Amino acid sequence: MTTDNSDVPGGNLEKLEQNITRIEELTQRLIAAMSSKRAVPNALQGPSQELYMKAAAAYFAEMMNNPAKIIEHQVGYWGKTLKHYVDAQHKLAQGRLEPAADETPEDRRFSNPLWDTHPYFNFVKQQYLLNSEAIEHAVQGIDGLDPREKKRLDYFSRQIVDMFSPANFLGTNPEALAHAVETDGQSLVDGLENLVADLEANQGDLQVTLADKDAFKVGENIATTEGKVVYRNRLFELIQYAPRTEQVHTTPLVIFPPWINKFYILDLKPENSLIRWIVDKGFTLFVVSWVNPDPSYKDVSLDSYVEEGYLEAIREAKAICGVKKINVVGYCIAGTTLALTLSLLKHRGDKSINSATFFTTLTDFSDQGEVGVFLDDDFVDGIEEETVETGILDSFFMQRTFSFLRSNDLIYRPAIKSYMMGQAPPAFDLLYWNGDGTHLPAKMAVQYLRELCQEDRFATNGIEILGERLHLKDVEVPLCAVACETDHIAAWMSSYRGVQQMGSKDKRFILSGSGHIAGIVNPPTKIKYGHWSGADIALPPEEWKDAALHRDGSWWPLWGEWLAERSGAKRAARVPGDKDHPSLAEAPGTYVLKASEEVRPT
Repeated sequence: MTTDNSDVPGGNLEKLEQNITRIEELTQRLIAAMSSKRAVPNALQGPSQELYMKAAAAYFAEMMNNPAKIIEHQVGYWGKTLKHYVDAQHKLAQGRLEPAADETPEDRRFSNPLWDTHPYFNFVKQQYLLNSEAIEHAVQGIDGLDPREKKRLDYFSRQIVDMFSPANFLGTNPEALAHAVETDGQSLVDGLENLVADLEANQGDLQVTLADKDAFKVGENIATTEGKVVYRNRLFELIQYAPRTEQVHTTPLVIFPPWINKFYILDLKPENSLIRWIVDKGFTLFVVSWVNPDPSYKDVSLDSYVEEGYLEAIREAKAICGVKKINVVGYCIAGTTLALTLSLLKHRGDKSINSATFFTTLTDFSDQGEVGVFLDDDFVDGIEEETVETGILDSFFMQRTFSFLRSNDLIYRPAIKSYMMGQAPPAFDLLYWNGDGTHLPAKMAVQYLRELCQEDRFATNGIEILGERLHLKDVEVPLCAVACETDHIAAWMSSYRGVQQMGSKDKRFILSGSGHIAGIVNPPTKIKYGHWSGADIALPPEEWKDAALHRDGSWWPLWGEWLAERSGAKRAARVPGDKDHPSLAEAPGTYVLKASEEVRPT
């Protein structure tokens, strides 16, 4: 007589044995993947030790000069943590299997009910949060550091604290442990499979797959707006989109997306495609699709992007449409370079641009926002050394940097779901795009980091591009700037200050809710994030926001009205290209399809 335990969680011994065997096989693959890991320069692994040495020196100086402050902090910390320990032990001694009183703040990392109801896991959670609070207060209380160093210390210490969250470890994550028991270990096997697959796909580097890579195919179920590639050079393909209205505005629009990512963030699914929306509103639209550079592009500079990218795209769009002026849009780094181009055109007396729009664009880098913690010499020197050797700034480093700016959302939470819970990545178009990164040419990357980010030349003494010294005040065309309230890459107040310094007499500033991507990809069909506009742009940013009119929903219609006023009368719709610009490929073109793995140095 046998007992069937297959319906009891953890009772299927045969399945458990099979999973143990599978884990042994996956472990061998894991070792092989780790052994092929690329060598990452120490300078790109974290800030230099000098930062921590300065922090330690400042802390000890404070301890010697103001011992009462240190003692007060330590007494406060030990008072809280020991009280919690005693309370927990007292309940246990009484035979009460329940957690001690919990006054810690709500935290998304600990949303599972077991963190609140199970005495052990609640104890671990509370002790972690009490320790986190103590470290945060200790770092905030350090005096004697330069404000920039203090900001970096706060950021990197927070990264370390976040990394040690008990939710990030299998032995202290109740949800993952319970799921392992319920599935007879299958979740752990699936999680290990996911981990090994990610390591094998990234040359031994750990990058969590955020979206199902098989759920989307560029040109088939994302980036599907109809159009033609009508021009191509070594840096970009120029896509002209097919009209969706019988008439269009006379003045065409050219969008320059950032070459740090691929352009189809603006053309995901039809319902959230800004490209499709623009075409539906009766505009002739061109979009630049940048090449994903390989090491042969090592000497391509900002000058090259201006000359072979912006100026050529502007020239070809004008020729195809038979007009003397066009409207332009620049997004993120492409907006910064658009501003450089506008300054250059002013110097040359070229009036090809009728109006300009900037999406989440920094032109004044005096306040670099959150990303500034990665812009000191310790990191930039390491980037320069790496790019000199490889010819490119690999997309791996950029994706990792931007992920760490939101590490709980973009690293730890996805890792828990994938590696501990064994879940498959979701079919999420935006996260799929986020994982489809591009490299940067070596010379351009260093030039951008040194001359714009670090030295802030464009907003101060000027930057040399194509033989001209360019200044922010030279941007004099009518302009509209859209920034995002919680943008962690291009802080909205910094974007605002840059627009203030531009020489244009016709300026509009729009502040969208949400962040760098969601605040831009915010279609009118979803009343998700509001926006502010209408106040005097001469005001300081905080006062501008207080004075601005807040509206619910997308900013797209407001901008569409502004653009229509600067796009001329309607005329018959234009088909893509002309006799001198035959179709070279269907949209979304060929450059966008090249994956980073195909152009990475060997």
